[in-house]
Amino acid sequence: MKQHIKTGDTVKIITGSHKGKTGKVLKVAPAENKVFVEGIGSRTRHMKATQFQKAGKKDIHTGIHISNLRLEKGKTQPKNKEKTS
Repeated sequence: MKQHIKTGDTVKIITGSHKGKTGKVLKVAPAENKVFVEGIGSRTRHMKATQFQKAGKKDIHTGIHISNLRLEKGKTQPKNKEKTS
């Protein structure tokens, strides 16, 4: 699947529970067809204590499938061509 969304672009979510929200793209995972959007899709993970790390909560980002997004503003947005007569 060809992807027109790049890191740093502004996207709008068109389906799902976050429909209508916009955000900046933090990371793109082309192998999984997922995009990580700032402030959207973050989950709380409860971590068990290990030898090297304390127990507690950790915020993680979950990706949104690229088909659920629309490009709002970005580097890859096509420029309007002027008509020449």
